[in-house]
Amino acid sequence: MLKKVDSSQLKVGMYIHDLSCDWMTHPFVRNRFLITKDEEIRKIIGAGIHDVTIDASRGLDVQDAPTVAEARAQTEKEIVELAAKPAAPLRVPLGEELKRAAVIRHQASGLVRTVMQDARLGKAVHVEQVSPMVENITASILRNPGALTGLLRIKTADDYTFLHSVSVCALLVAFCRSRGLDADTTYQAGLGGLLHDTGKALVPDKVLNKPGPLTDEEFAIIKKHPKDGYDILLKTPEIGPVPLDITLHHHERRDGSGYPNKLGEGKISELAQMAAIVDVYDAITADRCYHKGMSAAEALRKIYEWSKFHFNPQYAQEFMRCVGIYPVGTLVLLESGRLGVVVEPHETNLLSPKVNVFFHTKKNIYIKPETVDLSKALGFGGGDKIVRHESPSKWNVDPLKFMALAV
Repeated sequence: MLKKVDSSQLKVGMYIHDLSCDWMTHPFVRNRFLITKDEEIRKIIGAGIHDVTIDASRGLDVQDAPTVAEARAQTEKEIVELAAKPAAPLRVPLGEELKRAAVIRHQASGLVRTVMQDARLGKAVHVEQVSPMVENITASILRNPGALTGLLRIKTADDYTFLHSVSVCALLVAFCRSRGLDADTTYQAGLGGLLHDTGKALVPDKVLNKPGPLTDEEFAIIKKHPKDGYDILLKTPEIGPVPLDITLHHHERRDGSGYPNKLGEGKISELAQMAAIVDVYDAITADRCYHKGMSAAEALRKIYEWSKFHFNPQYAQEFMRCVGIYPVGTLVLLESGRLGVVVEPHETNLLSPKVNVFFHTKKNIYIKPETVDLSKALGFGGGDKIVRHESPSKWNVDPLKFMALAV
C-alpha cells in the first residue's frame, strides 16, 4: 500500500516509492529504494524534501498516514475550489495564432542556441539581439497564450536546452500578464526567462545530456549554472537587474533548500519566485532520455503540493489559473468515452475548457473531430465533462496534432 508520510516520520526499513520532488532536486541515483541507514534519511531532509511516498508492502509502515489516494483526493478538492477563479480572456482563437507561434518557436530556439554558443566561446550576450524575440513572444502570448506554450511542450533531446529557455520565457510572460504586472516588468521577466539558463553553456555536454541520473559530483557541476549565467550576463552593460536576479535565483526555494545561496522566505524576489515555478513546471513536463515527462495537469498538481514548502503558495495557485487546471494541449478523457485535447480555457471555470475531441475509447476508433465547449449544456455544443487527464502514450496518439482544429 502506498502512503504519504512526512520526512520526519522516516525510519530505517521503510521503502521509498517516490521522493515527491522535481528530478533536479533530489540527490539520489534512484527514486525508489529501501532505507538502510540514517544517513539516507538525513540526505532526504537536507535536500528540502518534506514528504515522500512509501510502499508499506515492501517496508515498514506508518499506521495513521494517509494513503496516496486519500492525499490526492484532498488535493483534488482544493484544486476544484481554486478552478472557480476567473482566467484572462483571449484576443484571437487558437487556430489563428498557431502558425505565427510555430515560426516564433523555431526562431527563438535558434536564437537561444546562438546565445549559448557565444557564451561558451566567452562572448558577451547582446540585448539588442535578444530583445526583438522577447517582444515577439510577448505579442503571441497577448494574442493567445495557449498557442505558443502548447507548441513549446514538444521537445526533443537535441533541442531541449534551447526550447526550455523559450518555454520559460513564454510561460513567465503569460504569468506576468495573468497577474496584471506592467509591460516593462513583463518584458524584463521575459528577457530573464529567455536567458535564465545561459550558464548551462559552461556545463560539459556529457553532464548536461547524460542519459541517466547524475552523480553527486555531476550534480555539483549543474548547480553552478545560475552563478555562471549571472557572471556571463554581467558582461552585458544593457542588462537590467531583473534578468540578472532571475538567472541567479531561479533555483532558490522558500524553505532555504535551493541553490546557489540557499535563500529563504522573504529573501527571494517576486519575479525569481515566479520563474522558479515556471522553470520546474516546464522541466518536469518534458521527456528526457532518462526521465519521462509527466502530463501538464499532473505537474500542476505536484507544484501545488510542493508549494507548501518550496514555492509561494499564492504564486503557485495564480500560475495554475494562468495556464489552466487542464492547460492547452492536455489530453483528457470525457464521460462520454471520447478523448480530446484542450484548446481553450473557460474564462470563469477552469474545469470546463473547450476540447477538440477526435477519438472514442469505447469503440477504439478515431471519430470526426469537433470542438466541444464543456461549459455548455447538451444540444448547445457541450453536455460532457472531463473524467481525468490521460497519457498520450497510453493511447498512442499525439494530441497536439489536433490543436489546429480550433476555430
